[in-house]
Amino acid sequence: EQLAATKPGRLRLRSRGSYLVLRELHAWERDPEVLSACQKLIQVLIGDEPEEGMENLLEVTIPEELERRLREEEEEEEERRRRKER
Repeated sequence: EQLAATKPGRLRLRSRGSYLVLRELHAWERDPEVLSACQKLIQVLIGDEPEEGMENLLEVTIPEELERRLREEEEEEEERRRRKER
C-alpha cells in the first residue's frame, strides 16, 4: 500500500506487471482481508493518476464527510465478511 501511495511507486508497480500478479492472486485467494486489500490496490493501479499536486496519496486531505462515509462502508464490508464466515 505504501509503495502505491506515490506516483513513482505506482509507475514502478505498473511497469513490473504487478496488476497481473494481483489479478491472479485475487482469482484464487480465499482470505477476505487479502481479497479486500487486492481489490483496493488493483483500483489504485488501474485508476487514473491523481491531478497535479495530489500525486502522493498519503498527503491528500480527505473531506470529513467523505472520510466518514468511506469508514462506514469499510465497517459494513467487514460485518458482511464476518457474517459470511459464520
